[in-house]
Amino acid sequence: MIAFISRMFTLFITFSIMLFMLLLSILGEPIEENWRFLWDATSNQVPIIAIMLTLLLALSFVISTWMGISLILKENKTTRFVKKIAEPNFSESIKKTSGPLKKALRDANDLIETQRASLQRLATEKVQTNDAIVQERLLAERQRLARELHDSVSQQLFAASMLLSALTEQEQDAQSQKRLGQVEKVVQQAQLEMRALLLHLRPVALHNKTLAEGLEDLILELQEKVYFNIDYQIEEIALSKTEEDHLFRIAQEALSNTLRHAKANEVELLLIARDQLAILRIQDNGLGFDIDEDKTSSYGLRNIAERAVEIGCTYKIVSVPNEGTIVEVKVPLIREEPKND
Repeated sequence: MIAFISRMFTLFITFSIMLFMLLLSILGEPIEENWRFLWDATSNQVPIIAIMLTLLLALSFVISTWMGISLILKENKTTRFVKKIAEPNFSESIKKTSGPLKKALRDANDLIETQRASLQRLATEKVQTNDAIVQERLLAERQRLARELHDSVSQQLFAASMLLSALTEQEQDAQSQKRLGQVEKVVQQAQLEMRALLLHLRPVALHNKTLAEGLEDLILELQEKVYFNIDYQIEEIALSKTEEDHLFRIAQEALSNTLRHAKANEVELLLIARDQLAILRIQDNGLGFDIDEDKTSSYGLRNIAERAVEIGCTYKIVSVPNEGTIVEVKVPLIREEPKND
């Protein structure tokens, strides 16, 4: 409202000065005898000068009103465009405009789109960096726990097992021998549980080895620590790095489940290529379980299934109570097409 009054007053003063200059050029020097008729002459008893000033005031009011409405309309239009800048399809709206506003809006839209893409990229990089940091910290913590368990609990269990073996060799009555044998079995099972836990916490990586080499090293390491026999047949198979890594982790998971739950005395591991398929099979003669009811190995089985799906292969887990368990994964091998001469 203040702007409207100020604008109207400015226009009225401007028009009044223009009228004065016009009269000055027509009537000459503003003396009474030249200008007297302006207030002597009347229309409906209203002096001519008053009518002139009223018309100038009315003209100033009309022009001020028109200017105010035009400014409001332009402001509203600009506000709508500014609000639409954040919309994904704003570039389509720019095409409907013309003139300098179109160029200014296009430049503003390009700048905002660039900033938006930059912010999205930074947000994605931040999430990826945070995930990498979390994974590194988790791995470091698992390695630390594995070292502590190996240096303390695992060594103590080994010492207890050796002491129990020495005691059972001494002359004892039948009842004592039986109890010592039971305790020795418990300690041995605890050792198996500990080794399986260490395998989970500190999994061996391939480290630029092939899958066949990594599996063979893993089996040789386990044979030095477990109380059952591991038979294996391993062939060198051309697989991608991702497939090798996932199959290696699946084998680790299956062997860990065998150590923890199966109470097996024989384990067989196969890695062979047959009929354009790479087949990984881990079989034991342990306790087995009912897949639909027994949840003791559900976490490990879920990991196996997820890894198998990630590399697009088929998997099969078969377990019969008191008979054993079979974990089998089949990866399609890429058949090279013959080249035409």
